[in-house]
Amino acid sequence: MKIIRYIDTLGNSGHASQQPDGTALAIEGNIFGEYQVTDRPVSVSKRLAPIQPIAIVCIGLNYKFHAEETKAAIPQYPVVFMKLPNAIQHPGEPIILPTHLKSDKVDYECELAVVIGKTAKNVSRESALNHVLGYTCANDVSARDWQKHAGGGQWCRGKTFDTFCPLGPVLVTADEIPNPNSLGIKTILNGQTMQDWNTNDMIFDVATLIQFLSGSTTLLPGTVILTGTPHGVGMARNPPVWLKEGDTVTVEIEKIGSLTNPVKDEV
Repeated sequence: MKIIRYIDTLGNSGHASQQPDGTALAIEGNIFGEYQVTDRPVSVSKRLAPIQPIAIVCIGLNYKFHAEETKAAIPQYPVVFMKLPNAIQHPGEPIILPTHLKSDKVDYECELAVVIGKTAKNVSRESALNHVLGYTCANDVSARDWQKHAGGGQWCRGKTFDTFCPLGPVLVTADEIPNPNSLGIKTILNGQTMQDWNTNDMIFDVATLIQFLSGSTTLLPGTVILTGTPHGVGMARNPPVWLKEGDTVTVEIEKIGSLTNPVKDEV
């Protein structure tokens, strides 16, 4: 099932099941608990990020070729950093380039996002995917100057500006994606394909990430895990390619769809 979150023409918000013909049927209940798809159609006025995460846990350097292009060693353990909920942006809404805390080196990163649906702690790799509600597209937008040189050695400052985590357009339930490590994934910038690879290149696959992140740690329903980006990022190009006002960037993942956002300067 493809789940959307929306605002309708009366200003009400909720979740709905997107149908093959593009219409949507209202969902009653809690998508992290008991819920059902009704036969009541909804009039979608605005599509929102499919969930409001309670936590956004991110993994760096998780594709082999991306590690090579950045001349980084293959990590022994997953590289973990965080984004704050303010970073979430909806499909079609702009990625805002920071001008007050200025960055001239903002980059795109297509990523598969995993949404935890059942509480997970100390789970085995074999059972890890049973705790997944579903998957969506994410763009791990990154201010490379703040990430690499001005963040005190930590990545969070450059990764968690407002709008730096677009999510969507739908949440595809886990039953439709039995193997999340066999999906085509790409970034398209102004019509040009910049990243085009497959999630089978992950150093730590999705099940291993959940096993690791749940070690002595409770992952609550509504936690989003960003699983890393493949090669082709802007900073590794010669010359580098940075996002600028007027750009349009799309993250496309097989079986999920396309997440498109324009780019604007902060005012």
